[in-house]
Amino acid sequence: MGNTLGLAPMGALPRRSPRREEPLPNPGSFDELHRLCKDVFPAQMEGVKLVVNKVLSSHFQVAHTVHMSALGLPGYHLHAAYAGDWQLSPAEVFPTVVGDMDSSGSLNAQVLLLLAERLRAKAVFQTQQAKFLTWQFDGEYRGDDYTATLTLGNPDLIGESVIMVAHFLQSLTHRLVLGGELVYHRRPGEEGAILTLAGKYSAVHWVATLNVGSGGAHASYYHRANDQVQVGVEFEANTRLQDTTFSFGYHLTLPQANMVFRGLVDSNWCVGAVLEKKMPPLPITLALGAFLNHWRNRFHCGFSITVG
Repeated sequence: MGNTLGLAPMGALPRRSPRREEPLPNPGSFDELHRLCKDVFPAQMEGVKLVVNKVLSSHFQVAHTVHMSALGLPGYHLHAAYAGDWQLSPAEVFPTVVGDMDSSGSLNAQVLLLLAERLRAKAVFQTQQAKFLTWQFDGEYRGDDYTATLTLGNPDLIGESVIMVAHFLQSLTHRLVLGGELVYHRRPGEEGAILTLAGKYSAVHWVATLNVGSGGAHASYYHRANDQVQVGVEFEANTRLQDTTFSFGYHLTLPQANMVFRGLVDSNWCVGAVLEKKMPPLPITLALGAFLNHWRNRFHCGFSITVG
């Protein structure tokens, strides 16, 4: 018997299907490039804080915060948030309205809207009592593998002053993202622009990010050792202030004890740590933090209770 496959007609031979390449992912927003590394570091704490969260409905929730500190007068904050019905991801719900007002009447407000499937809009307002300090408008377009954002800050047509920021990120591969930022400011007698280039490389267990421009450089490295241990390294250099800072942070999760520990040490001789402890079945979270600056001989500690 001969080779039957060799005698078969060409049309009867099996054909290898062309390899389908997966589409490149969207790189996200420019402001989130260093987010993984920053989440490792503990937040500054000072004084005593009580936070009471209350969910009024599936769309509306409020929070009451009372803060007592030795560095200033006691303060009260009312935080309210509304989330709509359009949910694109676990972290993106539209429309979203967030407001925070303190006991002096100062307000911080933010509105997020989904104008189209790929087009997002954001407005931010900040007041100090009855005076406007900041008003900002953002427009963001998210393509299949790129993101473009345009921001207008404090636009004043009469005074001919404005701050304009343009961001662009492009996914070159599934791991590599490149882009840039252009900041343009104008006011009477002064005008200038700053260009910053950015790059991000994401591996399986680590992420490296770099921003470099005429204003300085910002580099970060995030590494997830396992489900319990995360570390982050951050380097910042400011050419205008002639200042350079190097920081190391770590994040330790103890799920059996319902505890999270964050710590940091930087080149300014500062060390700090925050310990968070959940108290199930009660909806209470306790946090204790301490920060020490050896160079300036300053020590701050704080304690907070979060209900809800």
